[in-house]
Amino acid sequence: MKTFYVYIMTSKTGTLYTGMTNNIKKRAYQHKNHLIKGFTDKYKVTKLLYLETFREPSSAIEREKQIKAWRRAKKVALIDTKNPKWEDLSKDWYD
Repeated sequence: MKTFYVYIMTSKTGTLYTGMTNNIKKRAYQHKNHLIKGFTDKYKVTKLLYLETFREPSSAIEREKQIKAWRRAKKVALIDTKNPKWEDLSKDWYD
């Protein structure tokens, strides 16, 4: 059974990005190494701050859309509930 992830990443300047994937380690690596052209590459989004897991892709997609619709302050409050120091949750995932 697959696991689906909704995540929030940030840049050094504080730009937030919300995404969804079924392989969080691969996706975080892609963002950190600018392998995906677009928003996250342009704004240098490299730090994983927040993560939720789901069993059903539809639930993950619904949650991603919900978070994306929020204002920044609500996203920051969500991150602060689980990661108040805004540490990179993926910092030890790679060599």
